[in-house]
Amino acid sequence: MTVLTTSKTPAAASPQRSGRGPLRLFKPSRRARDARIGFAMTLPGVAILFLFTLGPALYAFYLSLFSWSLLNHMHYVGLSNFGFLFTSHLFWTAVVNTVTFALVVVPTQTIVALCIAVLLNQNLPAKGFFRLAFFFPAVSSSAVISIIFMWIYNKFGILNGFLSIIGIHGPNWLANPLFALKAIMIMNIWTTSGYFMVVFLSGLQAIPQNIYDASQMDGASVWQRFIHITVPLLRPTTFFVVIMGMIGTLQMFDQSFILSGGTGGPLHSTTTIVLLIYQYIFSYGKVGYGAAATVLLFVLTMGITLVVTKWLGKPIEY
Repeated sequence: MTVLTTSKTPAAASPQRSGRGPLRLFKPSRRARDARIGFAMTLPGVAILFLFTLGPALYAFYLSLFSWSLLNHMHYVGLSNFGFLFTSHLFWTAVVNTVTFALVVVPTQTIVALCIAVLLNQNLPAKGFFRLAFFFPAVSSSAVISIIFMWIYNKFGILNGFLSIIGIHGPNWLANPLFALKAIMIMNIWTTSGYFMVVFLSGLQAIPQNIYDASQMDGASVWQRFIHITVPLLRPTTFFVVIMGMIGTLQMFDQSFILSGGTGGPLHSTTTIVLLIYQYIFSYGKVGYGAAATVLLFVLTMGITLVVTKWLGKPIEY
């Protein structure tokens, strides 16, 4: 009798699993998890930036394509608003005034702020008081300062009273087209130099002292140390000051509005681009013109910012 024996083939061994639960086929890496957390944390800030910055900018460009007087329906006109501005003598007057204002104020306030910062960075008595005194106009109300300067620039004001003492007959500064914009420039330089002085002070205190000590041992004079050490190593600070000053001067509105009574006079000598935008929208009811001027101001500001970045935005090397 033949006995047949069969043997069971063992089943394929199942993969060994540890006691940590079911196998996860797609386990996110720590980098991906951190990226998601970072995205979630920055999302509110990005949303606010879009809502209050990019959103209005895009809406301004949208409005620049329409003719709208706030009371009537909007009519699509394409690029006609830009064509009107390019042929408007008043718009080009505002552009010239704004660019002239920026080209005079920004270099002057930068140089003044740097000189004051270098002076107050020395071991001088009561330098804390002088820092506060120079910085005070920067934290004061621009409207209040403008009204004070209206009294100073008045035909019978303090400035002309001082000039009369030394035998000079002063003009009516704010009523003379030759002096009105220059008077605003002087006021703006006085109010902004204190803020940028503090910025330069922080930059000066970040320069390593051993560099000055080494140059002094090599026989460098005070002027040589300033030109070859201080100025080059302050380039990032100067870049910030110039950028902020340029953006601020290109958007100058309140001082021109207050000192000219909102007219930009005399003879449009103090009309800036932002003041003209205000007049287009709220005085003339031409929202499309104002929006188109806003877009052109953005392009002008961006172009100047890129030029300054190319010039001063390079990293420094010690």
